[in-house]
Amino acid sequence: MMKRDPVPAVLPLVLPPRPSMLSGRGWTAFVVALIVVCAVAPLLNLYVPQGNALHMSDYAVALVGKIMCYAICALAMDLIWGYTGILSLGHGLFFALGGYAMGMYLMRQIGTDGQYHSHLPDFMVFLDWKALPWHWTFSGSFAATLFLVVAVPAAVAFVFGFFAFRSRIKGVYFSIITQALTYAAMLLFFRNETGFGGNNGFTDFKRILDIPMQTPAMRMVLFVLTGVTLLAFYLFGRWLVASKFGRVLQAIRDAESRVMFSGYNPIGYKLTIWTISAVMCGVAGALYVPQVGIINPSEMSPANSIEIAIWAAVGGRGTLIGPILGAFIVNGAKSWLTVTAPEFWLYFLGALFIAVTLFLPQGVVGLVRKLRGSKA
Repeated sequence: MMKRDPVPAVLPLVLPPRPSMLSGRGWTAFVVALIVVCAVAPLLNLYVPQGNALHMSDYAVALVGKIMCYAICALAMDLIWGYTGILSLGHGLFFALGGYAMGMYLMRQIGTDGQYHSHLPDFMVFLDWKALPWHWTFSGSFAATLFLVVAVPAAVAFVFGFFAFRSRIKGVYFSIITQALTYAAMLLFFRNETGFGGNNGFTDFKRILDIPMQTPAMRMVLFVLTGVTLLAFYLFGRWLVASKFGRVLQAIRDAESRVMFSGYNPIGYKLTIWTISAVMCGVAGALYVPQVGIINPSEMSPANSIEIAIWAAVGGRGTLIGPILGAFIVNGAKSWLTVTAPEFWLYFLGALFIAVTLFLPQGVVGLVRKLRGSKA
């Protein structure tokens, strides 16, 4: 009787361990940033006298708060571009939609304190409107406004992304379509009959939750809220990219056809991260408007969306922390140059983007990592 060869033992499949969300140093830096936002900045602004060298001025509070809103947009761009490989040139639309949702609530909060002492916003009285249009129905409720800040960008992104991804639009064609979308929305919001204030948009805000907005305490509350939201989104991004969902996104970025052959449907993954990214921009816009005090259709201009991509590229795509740094670097330089040499700002921005593309393809974070590697 012939002996059969022994059946080889099947070795169990061992998956690589899931990477930790943050390293020990990362958690330390996160806690330090949280303390600076929630304790140090309010202390320096509200309790340190103005003549003191450590005093944080109201201008600095407004500037840093605005840049933190931009950093949320850059973080959203990194999730869709750096980790999924989809370059959007229309994220300024979602930022503006969130801003307009909050701006409508703030306009209703003015009440009869406007120039015409009417319950209608001043621009509607000027245009001889007799009642609020239908899309202002829930603008008097803060809870409904918070819902709309999330729901409106999510709905627009979902509908657009569903048809775009199902049609397999990729690369430069997708970028052009997103830019066309935000440009069309900008032209729509410029029209007076749409009920969004036309060229001037919304401004002259006075209260939020019936609390005066122009007080130092309220400005600091908005500053802290923006900083905490930025840190929360960063932590969410770290968790997301370390998950199985995040790994599939990176696989789609590197080889979408192989992902399809492996049994995954990229459309659902791309649509989900596209919608999440739009919601993040909408939240950033809602935090931006009460701090800056104005929202108008210029926020939807294609140039603004291109700047968001520049922040991500300068800081370093696919790093999460890089786009945040890029937003601070570019907007900090913009704030300084527009005062000292305003005629050179656009030249500087263009030269910066060209230099990063040619010499720093991994951005500032990539340069730091390269220098650390050479030292080691």
